[in-house]
Amino acid sequence: MSGTSLDGIDAALIRTDGVTVAEAGPALTVPYAPDLRERLRVLLGGERPPAEETAVARDLTDAHAAAVVRLLAEAGRDAASVDVVGFHGHTILHRPKDGITRQIGDGARLAARVGIPVVNDFRTADVAAGGEGAPLVPVFHRALAAQLELPLAVLNLGGVANVTWIGSAEDVDLLAFDTGPGNAPIDDWVRHYTGAAFDAGGKLAAQGRIDETRLAILLDNPFFARRPPKSLDRNHFMTAAVAGLSVPDGAATLAAFTAAAVARAEEHLPAKPKRWLVAGGGRHNAALMNALRERLAAPVQQVDNLGWDGDALEAQAFGFLAVRSLRGLPLSLPRTTGVQVPTSGGALSLPREQA
Repeated sequence: MSGTSLDGIDAALIRTDGVTVAEAGPALTVPYAPDLRERLRVLLGGERPPAEETAVARDLTDAHAAAVVRLLAEAGRDAASVDVVGFHGHTILHRPKDGITRQIGDGARLAARVGIPVVNDFRTADVAAGGEGAPLVPVFHRALAAQLELPLAVLNLGGVANVTWIGSAEDVDLLAFDTGPGNAPIDDWVRHYTGAAFDAGGKLAAQGRIDETRLAILLDNPFFARRPPKSLDRNHFMTAAVAGLSVPDGAATLAAFTAAAVARAEEHLPAKPKRWLVAGGGRHNAALMNALRERLAAPVQQVDNLGWDGDALEAQAFGFLAVRSLRGLPLSLPRTTGVQVPTSGGALSLPREQA
């Protein structure tokens, strides 16, 4: 998984039938080389020349191949012991209302380099069938939460934040949507003014004061009133509204914005969750987690407290979805992406010796 935060590649091993999770295996995170990260950043918006996009997609794919090889080596496994790789690629443009979602990454090249069948292109079928194409992790969240007290909410704080509300084990009681900004505006703010990739631990935000006037401006956006399902592009919310604030005050205000957007999202849930389980890189931002606890009525805790790996969760999810794709099971549902009927998806690429 290569997420909207642009931090790197998460790779994880998982044993699953696409319905239940038998075992979560080893995982690792490989930070992007600075050059590749910046080349990816330039592609966001999908307006660069095709040759440039192709070159970055090739290097991105090769970086994923290296991550797979390294994970297998560290886990003491060989390629023959793995049935399939789920390869999300990297989203460079997401405009579902225009029928557009684009993830770069070459599934055939990855399959050839690692010697394992690869499923990629998870979102296209959903968008073609009228869905938002995101989020796709809810069916995995439901599998993980099978033994937990319901209803509950799983909040993923990536570049964009999304929530999965689980009311029961039934498809009809699964609701998911993007809540608003995640880490992306905070990351962009900190990167612009300090050169750091993100606000480590939320230390900058903890030093700042929330500008309530700016926060109100940020929250005055029609997206929050829209009924779900709904999804966002990484760059939907920018940092212009906090321009002129000190770096700590801007970070504090943007962290408060992410938390307030989640609180607004609670208005759309069928019932109040008994607790909020938080995954993704944003859970390491103490200021953001504190803001969530202040604004949400139910307990807020990291998914790691349940034994889940909060850093590997989305990588595990796309392994799970790859198996569902092979079995023709739905990846998305009417109340997770807005698609008209439960829809499968994904494209299978075989290594050359299996093709």
